[in-house]
Amino acid sequence: MQAMNTRADAKPAGHNVVVVGTQWGDEGKGKVVDWLTDHAQAVVRFQGGHNAGHTLVIKGVKTALQLIPSGIMRDGVACYIGNGVVVDPTHLLGEIERLEKIGVEVRSRLFISESCPLILPFHVEVDKAREALRESSGAGRIGTTGKGIGPAYEDKVARRALRVQDLKHPQRFAKKLHELLELHNFALGGYLQSKPLAYQPIYDHAMQVAEQLRPMMADVGYILHNANRAGANILFEGAQGTLLDIDHGTYPYVTSSNCVAGNAAAGAGVGPHLLHYILGITKAYTTRVGSGPFPTELPMDEPGTVGHHLSTVGQERGTVTGRPRRCGWLDAALLKRSVIINGISGLCITKLDVLDGLPEIKVCVGYELHGRRIDILPLDADDIVACVPVYDTFAGWTDSTFGVTEWDKLPLNARRYLERVQGLIGAPIDMVSTGPDREHTILLRHPYQD
Repeated sequence: MQAMNTRADAKPAGHNVVVVGTQWGDEGKGKVVDWLTDHAQAVVRFQGGHNAGHTLVIKGVKTALQLIPSGIMRDGVACYIGNGVVVDPTHLLGEIERLEKIGVEVRSRLFISESCPLILPFHVEVDKAREALRESSGAGRIGTTGKGIGPAYEDKVARRALRVQDLKHPQRFAKKLHELLELHNFALGGYLQSKPLAYQPIYDHAMQVAEQLRPMMADVGYILHNANRAGANILFEGAQGTLLDIDHGTYPYVTSSNCVAGNAAAGAGVGPHLLHYILGITKAYTTRVGSGPFPTELPMDEPGTVGHHLSTVGQERGTVTGRPRRCGWLDAALLKRSVIINGISGLCITKLDVLDGLPEIKVCVGYELHGRRIDILPLDADDIVACVPVYDTFAGWTDSTFGVTEWDKLPLNARRYLERVQGLIGAPIDMVSTGPDREHTILLRHPYQD
């Protein structure tokens, strides 16, 4: 068979990077995405909703994003909200307006998949009412942000969701809204003992926001496919973290979407062959917001303790909720599972500077579980609760690592700590973040030059 002709002058396809959290979220993904967009022409959110929070610090100015991709802070970078994201249109427009007030051009650079499910007011009410019912019944809170994320994903899976594309068709939207609101009002007024919502205000508001969203609606997957073939580099931005994944996390204390790298393809509408490099983001210690098991958790209330140090020096409060994050030592046994699930190419360790000044530092290298030693986080939540961490202990350092940009300028004990972590988890450390600003970064291997 004669070989297919190829053009010798054809432009090579772009190189793509997926950024995912490897712990329970809040690892500092936003800063890393912003830093990497210097080499990308497109940034894509592929899952979650405005329950995610990415805080960026650029030349000392802090900006918090929830739904819009972090690449929006770079001039000329196109930003995409993929089909795997659930979109609250009211929140999205509010976020756009906040960015416009500080001089960021958004509407000409933001594209929203027509297949995104919509979060509507009854999703929020159901979410809050369910959490209140769990608490009052003694079942315990899941720790949801109460923003309607879970109920919106439920409607998607049940094949009854209203989607962004429905906003283009008022009659179709009206019919589907009637049916969906009737279902959720039945649950609100009955089982959840909450007030049902009126149809007309929801419909009228949706039609108002539809006019603003229409210019940003797009076939995101096809645009990305063509852009990459033309040579554009794409950055896929994950929300939350691997251990909050609906399938692979500490169920049921998880989010309602797949947070792992493999979902970047499905959630953006591209083939998995376009996921070239997987960058895992990992704090130099571990935090968690909300309920759920946490083997290396430390008490935080008493000044002078390690837990209090991590909480206060790390300013550990949720970007979206403001809730204090639970803090503990780095868990390498947890990270091993994240490395496997995501197929991590390299890690970025963030907030190394928070460990400055501690006389000794511990890393969980495995657990004692029911009398036996295991070296990877188990899958069953009850088993995780029963895990007793096994620690390696390292000498700390007194010199500041804040703002350091060269590996050799880190304190010797900080380098030894990172080298040991790298050996424990089976993945290379390619970047180290030493502060919140985009410039506070040590680069060992560039994801876009892999």
